[in-house]
Amino acid sequence: MLKAVIFDMDGVICHTNPFHSIAFQHFFAKRNLNPTEAEYQEHMYGKNNGYILSHFLGRKIEGEELMLLEDEKESLFREIYKSEVDPILGFMDFFAMLKSQGLFTAVATSAPRANLDLIIGTLGVGNQMQSKLASEDVSKHKPDPEVYMKSAAKLGVDPAHCLVFEDSFSGASAGLNAGMKVVGVLSSHTKDELPTCHLYIEDYKNLDLVQIQQIFK
Repeated sequence: MLKAVIFDMDGVICHTNPFHSIAFQHFFAKRNLNPTEAEYQEHMYGKNNGYILSHFLGRKIEGEELMLLEDEKESLFREIYKSEVDPILGFMDFFAMLKSQGLFTAVATSAPRANLDLIIGTLGVGNQMQSKLASEDVSKHKPDPEVYMKSAAKLGVDPAHCLVFEDSFSGASAGLNAGMKVVGVLSSHTKDELPTCHLYIEDYKNLDLVQIQQIFK
C-alpha cells in the first residue's frame, strides 16, 4: 500500500540539468576545459560532484578541495537558476493531489542543501515535505540506497510502502536498492538508459493516483 512519495530533485521536480551544464561550462572554461554535451550526458547527469569533478579534472578530488570546488560550481548554478526555477509540467498539481490524499511526501537529492532550499523554497512546498535530505545528510551517494533508507526512517514508513520518482540510472537504482517502487521520469534519459522501473512518465500532467496505486497491487 502506498504511504509515502519521495522525489529526487534535479530532473524530477525541476528540469535543472541544462542549467547545471551552463554552470559547469563556466566552471571548466576558467580551467581551459570544454566538455561536450555528450560527455555531460554520460558523466554529469545523476552523478555526484565528487565523481563529476574527478572525472573531468582527471584526478581524485576529495576532502577540502572537493568542498571548495563544489561550492564554487554550485554557487554559479544558484546564481544562474534562481530566476529560472520552474517545475516540470504538472508537478504542482500532482503534488497537491498527493497532499489532499494525506500521503507523506519527501525530497531526497544528491545536490547540496543550499540548492534544495532554493528550489523547494521558491516553489513553496517545503513545509509540506515531511523529510528533506541533501548531499550533506548522507555518507554514501546514489546508487547506494542510504538517502532513501534515511528518508523512510524519517517518515516512519516501511520502504515497501514508498514510491520514488527518479530520472537517472544511479538514482533509480538507489530507490530499487532500498526496496522501494520506482517511477522513471524521462526528463534526462530514455527508458533504455534507466534500470527497469515500475512506471515511466514524461511529465506529471496526466498522472493520477489510480495509476500509482496500481504499482502497489
